[in-house]
Amino acid sequence: MLFETARLTVRRFALDDAPFVLTLVNEPGWRTHIGDRGVRSVADAEGYLRDGPLASYAASGFGLYHVALRATGEPVGTCGILRRDGLDAPDLGYAFLDAHAGRGYATEAARATLEHARRDLGLARVLAITSPTNGASQRVLAKVGMRRAGAVDLDGPSVLFALDLRGPDDAPGRK
Repeated sequence: MLFETARLTVRRFALDDAPFVLTLVNEPGWRTHIGDRGVRSVADAEGYLRDGPLASYAASGFGLYHVALRATGEPVGTCGILRRDGLDAPDLGYAFLDAHAGRGYATEAARATLEHARRDLGLARVLAITSPTNGASQRVLAKVGMRRAGAVDLDGPSVLFALDLRGPDDAPGRK
């Protein structure tokens, strides 16, 4: 496990998580706001994990993580830090099963992931993108302290958010 919150555990994905990933990436919310990844079988989900999170861990030391309920171990979503072409800093990404929407899990996981990015990964700045119609995601980003920073067009128009993770004690010339 990488870290936990009051209600969630967060760890790196493993190939054994493919059945959960198959469900997650085919949720209506995922397909509407993130897109169809063409994952239609457990084998496809294993490929998605190999080419996505697992490759990201190897290349960057971070990626999307598996998020589960602390009390039961039930997987509920993903949250993590990505490195995307077209962005000048790593970005926060997350998605949760539609059945678990509105319970504050995205905010809780995002807040803890940003702390992990600052404390454990040493990142100074993190971005996030959302589709212009994803008001729920934009509210989560605002709750965790991210601010609108304009727009970007990666795979379509997106709203760009940013957060400086450095505190006053982290400024150059400070101890």
